[in-house]
Amino acid sequence: MSFYDATVPAYLQVLGSLSGLLTKAEAHCTAKKIAPEVLLNSRLYPDMLPLSKQIQLASDFATRGCARVTHSEVPQTPDTEKTFEELRARLAKTADYVKSFEPTQFEGADAKDVTFPVGPEKTMTMKGQQFISNFSLPQFYFHAAIAHGLLRQAGVEVGKRDFLGAN
Repeated sequence: MSFYDATVPAYLQVLGSLSGLLTKAEAHCTAKKIAPEVLLNSRLYPDMLPLSKQIQLASDFATRGCARVTHSEVPQTPDTEKTFEELRARLAKTADYVKSFEPTQFEGADAKDVTFPVGPEKTMTMKGQQFISNFSLPQFYFHAAIAHGLLRQAGVEVGKRDFLGAN
C-alpha cells in the first residue's frame, strides 16, 4: 500500500461521514424543534470544545496533514462557520483540497521530516510516516469521534456505520 493510499482515503472517508452526521443532526433539530445553535454549541464537558469546533478541527487536521507531509503550503481557514450548512461546505472544501493531491506528491514523504507547531512558540519534527500515523490521523479521528459522540448524546440517531460513512 502506498503512503498516499494509507492517508488520503482515510481523510476522505471520515470527511464524508461527518457531512452525513451533520445532515442527520440538522434533520433531528428540525424534527424535535431544537434550535440548531443548541446542538452546534454542545460540549461533552464544559472544558471541551463545542461540536462546531470539533468539525473545524477535523477539517484542519485533514488539510494540514496532507499539506505538511507533502511540504505544500498550509492553507489558513478561518473558523467562521455558524450553521450546519456552513460546516458541510467547509467539509466539502476540505475534501476537494485533499482530493487535489496526487499520489506522486506522497512518494518518499513517509521518510521526510515534517515540522509542525505544537503550541504558541514550539514546533516538533517527525518523519512523515510517524507524523501521519502518530499525530495527524489520531487527532483527526479524535475530533471526528467527539463530534459523533456529541450527536449521540443529544439523541441524534447515528451509529458506527454513520461514523464510518457506510450509511
